[in-house]
Amino acid sequence: MQVVILCGGQGTRLREETEYRPKPMVPIGGRPILWHIMKLYASHGHKDFILCLGYKGEMIKDYFRNYLWNTSDVTLRLGRQPKIIYHNHHDEEDWTVTLLDTGLNTQTGGRLKRALAHVREDNFLFTYGDGLTNSDINASIAFHQRHGKIVTLTAVKPPGRFGDLTLAGTSVVGFKEKPKQQLQFINGGFFVLHRRIGEYLEGDGSILEQEPLKRLSGEGQVEAFAHLDFWQCMDTFREWQDLNQLWDSGRAPWKNW
Repeated sequence: MQVVILCGGQGTRLREETEYRPKPMVPIGGRPILWHIMKLYASHGHKDFILCLGYKGEMIKDYFRNYLWNTSDVTLRLGRQPKIIYHNHHDEEDWTVTLLDTGLNTQTGGRLKRALAHVREDNFLFTYGDGLTNSDINASIAFHQRHGKIVTLTAVKPPGRFGDLTLAGTSVVGFKEKPKQQLQFINGGFFVLHRRIGEYLEGDGSILEQEPLKRLSGEGQVEAFAHLDFWQCMDTFREWQDLNQLWDSGRAPWKNW
């Protein structure tokens, strides 16, 4: 299946990094988080990508245009007939990457609407350029096909952010570690969609997570594929640090390649 990835937002909550580069290019273990997301999909056999660019999109174009140059050992022959020899092979040689300028201020639904012109089949995969998971992508596709709805979203329980206090009156008598997961499911941002989603998107100002998904859920067209294992977005500097620590420790749950 084709994979549509939103790469155009400004990432204002991670301003320490996104002042200089688009959020999907913020590195984890020396590679952009976008690369990790694409490797995740490729490991499930999905290697045809549509990247919806916006803020500093030229940096993403440069990254893929110079991918061999940046990831290989090279030999240069200088002179009037220059030649470049790349000495490395890599697992990404069979990827197809469409780089689509979807506008600087276009909203999520608007970017998706523009991408639909490049989607060839009825069903496709869709996600954001700032989250990682070890969810079984192919199992979510099978789930989507069984239910036959327009939208399947991956429902996750993210890590709890805060610990609990035990009080006796106004005295603190105990501390509890922050829970491994919060109690309620949220939208994890990994979707399987039918191209009929375009009927619910009205232009560049359309915000997918608001009116379109609310309307679709009201019509019974949204199913939730529950995933109870690892999921993490990269909204804050702390979350970026946590993802890098997991990678550096060799315990990155999303790495299945």
